[in-house]
Amino acid sequence: MIYRISSMIILGTLFFSCTKSKDKVKDVISTETKIDTKTYYSSKHLIEVEELVSLSKQQHIKIIDFRTAEDYAKNHINGAINIWRTDIEDFSYPYNGMMAKKEKIEQLFSRLGIKNNDTLIVYDDRGSCDAARFWWVLKNYDFKSVKILNGGLISWKKAGGLINNHTVSITPSAFTLHNNTFELYITKEEIIKAINSDKQVVILDTRNIDEFSGKKQKKGAIKGGRIPKSILIDWAETIDHKGTYKFKSYDDLNTIYDRMGASKTDTIITYCHSGVRSAHTTFVLTELLGYKNVKNYDGSWVEWSYFNDLPFEQDETTTIK
Repeated sequence: MIYRISSMIILGTLFFSCTKSKDKVKDVISTETKIDTKTYYSSKHLIEVEELVSLSKQQHIKIIDFRTAEDYAKNHINGAINIWRTDIEDFSYPYNGMMAKKEKIEQLFSRLGIKNNDTLIVYDDRGSCDAARFWWVLKNYDFKSVKILNGGLISWKKAGGLINNHTVSITPSAFTLHNNTFELYITKEEIIKAINSDKQVVILDTRNIDEFSGKKQKKGAIKGGRIPKSILIDWAETIDHKGTYKFKSYDDLNTIYDRMGASKTDTIITYCHSGVRSAHTTFVLTELLGYKNVKNYDGSWVEWSYFNDLPFEQDETTTIK
């Protein structure tokens, strides 16, 4: 009898603690400055912390921590599995950062127990930049069940979400990708044609001003500079870096990209150092703002700078950093 009463007390305490934890998340969220995501062109591939709290225990939800293995080992969202850039990279090129072929992704996802009917919730800790790269790669292989956690790990922690450093139990699966749409993909050959064309094409450099001008040469590039006819809009402008680390509002984003002087139907080619930051810009333009013809240059400056016969522009003397 005493045992049964003790058990009931323990279960009641656990239930109260779990309920209180969920209420804490809701309370913290309610005090944050909220951005009305309903005003975005589409929020289909975006998820808020409070939504993830209610979905995380569902059977076909996989949470992806898209950071380095070292960062993941320190702490991660409870139940998350770890994937990093190099896991979805093709190493057959003489330069780094190129998107992996679908066979490699199929093998990786199968090993991690990801199934075709899973919805993947991906996050990072730097304004969804890396998470957007993950979304972009899978979008090109026509896997659309991907949502970016708005604000990432930072937003999750601020909301009191559960984190730990536990190892996740994995049961291998048989994951397959069926189509190569390359819907948001462009090659250097196609960019050369665009540069030499009279058609309205915006070539958008999403790096910072030092990289754009040629002052800074990041590791992996052969030289500093930019692709001819490029205009600069730093990807980081789109994130509330001083607060929530979430995407800015539709109106703020629209104002930022109005500087391109482009319509929502014009061709826009994004690039950065290795196609990561420009994948983030591609997400903002296509998903949040509704631009219809955006292509991200996978090789970006790392590939472009590798070929000495490709034209480039440079404003300042380069220092390697």
